Amino acid sequence: MRFSRLSAVLHRLVGLGSFCALLLASGLALAADAPAAAVNLDNPSCLNCHDSHKPKLEMAGKDGEKRKLAGIDAAKFGAGAHAKMQCVACHTDITDAAAPHQKLTSAKVDCAGCHEALWDAQQKAGKGAERPRLENVVKNAEAYRKSFHARADTDDPTRPKATCEDCHATHYFNVPAANTPQHAGWRREMPALCGEKCHEDQLDDFNTSVHGKLLADEKHPDSSKAAVCVDCHTSHAIANTSAPPTKLLITENCGGCHEKAYETYRHTYHGQVASLGYAYTAKCFDCHGSHGILKVDDPNSKLSPANRLKTCQKCHDGKKSQLATAGFVSYGPHANSSDFDKYPQMWIASRFMLALLLGVFAFFWAHCLLWYHREWKDRKQGVRHQLVKTGELGLNEKKHFRRFALGWRIGHLLFALVTMTLVLTGTAALYAQSAWAPVVARMLGGPAMLGLIHRIAAALFIGTFFVHFVFVMYNIFVRQRGRFRWFGPDSLVPRWQDLKDCWGMFLWFLGKGPRPALDRWAYFEKFDYWAVFWGVNVIGFSGLMLAFPHVTASYLPGWVFNVATLVHGEEAFLAAVFLFTVHFFNNHFRPDKLPPPDIVMFTGTQSLEEFRRDHPAQYDRLAASGELADYLVDAPSAPLTLGSKVLGLVLIGCGLVLLVLVGIGFFSGAAV
Repeated sequence: MRFSRLSAVLHRLVGLGSFCALLLASGLALAADAPAAAVNLDNPSCLNCHDSHKPKLEMAGKDGEKRKLAGIDAAKFGAGAHAKMQCVACHTDITDAAAPHQKLTSAKVDCAGCHEALWDAQQKAGKGAERPRLENVVKNAEAYRKSFHARADTDDPTRPKATCEDCHATHYFNVPAANTPQHAGWRREMPALCGEKCHEDQLDDFNTSVHGKLLADEKHPDSSKAAVCVDCHTSHAIANTSAPPTKLLITENCGGCHEKAYETYRHTYHGQVASLGYAYTAKCFDCHGSHGILKVDDPNSKLSPANRLKTCQKCHDGKKSQLATAGFVSYGPHANSSDFDKYPQMWIASRFMLALLLGVFAFFWAHCLLWYHREWKDRKQGVRHQLVKTGELGLNEKKHFRRFALGWRIGHLLFALVTMTLVLTGTAALYAQSAWAPVVARMLGGPAMLGLIHRIAAALFIGTFFVHFVFVMYNIFVRQRGRFRWFGPDSLVPRWQDLKDCWGMFLWFLGKGPRPALDRWAYFEKFDYWAVFWGVNVIGFSGLMLAFPHVTASYLPGWVFNVATLVHGEEAFLAAVFLFTVHFFNNHFRPDKLPPPDIVMFTGTQSLEEFRRDHPAQYDRLAASGELADYLVDAPSAPLTLGSKVLGLVLIGCGLVLLVLVGIGFFSGAAV
């Protein structure tokens, strides 16, 4: 009886044990499948193992060898930007506290993705303005994705060349406030950070450079301002240094510190091409070096007098461009017109050109304004200026006076077309820093094509001028041999009467005398004519020196290039502005010429009324001698008149557009 009861109790205990064992097995199985949230993975738990003050943990690497994991310094982490975050907020692949962790392969640490998610949440909550640094981080992440560092590493294509952690030490990341000792110390560590991990050779060069030595000299007051890697290469948008945009960006970054040197560089041909968006001409690092920059007076510098010609010949090698010759050595790539002690030739040339520009514009703009005011006033009062008597001549008023022969008209049209081409292509380089110049350069095929078009137009201009000059000389010395009067009324040579007429015009402008009777060539027309002679010589010879630098530098010192560049640009500016203001006013926009255009230079003739008004002295002279009838011709046909007006309006429109472009270029940064 007792045995049967004991047997029953034992049977029940065995059943209960089996049930408990089953529950235990089930619990273990459930625990294995439990989510990460059920495991206590707060920061103290993580630091229990990953504390830098404890022995480092080891794990097997890809090659099977043991590698040590970096420990975390709790104090440094607490001072960083991520101090308030839990480790598993970033390390979302960690689901347990075991060693080693059973990681989720689908959840990798993603710095960029985390910050972008936070930024999206801030924006959706309407609190984006409260987190400006977070927005900067998101922009930096986007720049990094497009950068050279984000490309696959050559040795290990499964990872990028550099990650956030490589540069930032993300556990302790905290950028100090600018202009603080902490920020200066943070900057000071950058060369070692970039160099010791990846760019050892560049670091060695940097340490011996002017930048590296200044950075190392902590007692120097400008030590904290010394250039470090990110000042030239940027921080996140690191790009391939062989790419043209990167070269241009680095050059611009040099100008962030060396402002005056960069400004003077931009006004050289090298800098103009760079400003147009092309990188095939010399930039800062081509001459000074990149990482191992030395002072110019250092014998090892690329720009020391002994090494300078060799440096120039890297580009001017006789293959891609003409071989640099001796004069290149004394060229001033940073010459300016404000430093007489260093660049006296530039100072003198600039003062001369400034006086010329101010004198010409002051006189002729005043002349235009006073003339406009006087004619506007007379028109308002109904005053007419009848300077000649016509009643007794019995002329057919429908006839026109033949003023210009066909050769003169063709020459004028060629001059107009090539001059506008020269202005467009030349000022696109002169004002390369303006918004419109790079657009024009791209439309015309780049700076090289721009230069080619400019040179072709210059050759046509000089050729047209030469043909005209030969024709004039032939007419004087062959056709009119012995009959041409150099200072006669038909000559374009200035004479005393021109000075009297000019003085008389100013008296008339001011209401102090009658309007003078101008002859065949008015004094302002003679100025236009002889200005071309001046311009062809000044612009032409300076342009030739710049177009063939190897020849120029074989016979002349390099500072000639600086002066030639200044004079060429200033004279071109003078010519363009004068043509499209003064010349246009005198011939098309005077009140008695409105509405424009005056088409006498296209048809070659003008009405008798217009001829009598513009050149009364010639009219009287021809009428008195009985020669006037010899110059009378039929009025131009309607198609020729219409075509001449259309052509005139098109040329005037082009000239005014060019004037606006020149004005924008001038005020956006005139040459130094």
